[in-house]
Amino acid sequence: MRLSMNKCIGKGTIGEYTVTEETTMKQIDTAQLDITACQAQAAEYHARGFNCAQAVACTLAPSVGLDPQTAFILTEGFGAGMGGMTETCGAISGAVAIMGFVMSDGMDNPKTKGQTYKLSREIAKRFKTKNTTTVCGTLKGIGSDNGPLRSCPGCIDDAIEIACDVLKQLAE
Repeated sequence: MRLSMNKCIGKGTIGEYTVTEETTMKQIDTAQLDITACQAQAAEYHARGFNCAQAVACTLAPSVGLDPQTAFILTEGFGAGMGGMTETCGAISGAVAIMGFVMSDGMDNPKTKGQTYKLSREIAKRFKTKNTTTVCGTLKGIGSDNGPLRSCPGCIDDAIEIACDVLKQLAE
């Protein structure tokens, strides 16, 4: 697979985080980031049995030049809040995995992780603002008399919307 790379210098502010360091970033095809179409694709994947992380990552993968099969394999352990432990929501994990793919220079330059961390925090912050938590078990209402806060399909929709917005901002 051949990837297109852009040299990005001072990409600006996304949320409260500023991407300031020079970093090599994969090309983002914003034409593939229609939120409604992406949400529909992710819902179809989830209905086929993909976990929440896989549904999000496989949907976004083509827009960043990643093979959806590779995204599927890499995010398999992130479902149901990391391996069924009901911790961090898988939909968020799928979006964060895509940010890592976009921002990382790979093993030759491990210094790009700071920019990925900033984007990951922005995704989690926006998700938490919408849903009051990023914890899968809490979202599902496990142990709560009040029931779920958000369904898995709702969490997937939110993660797709947030990730599409962040990717579009990166591509500007």
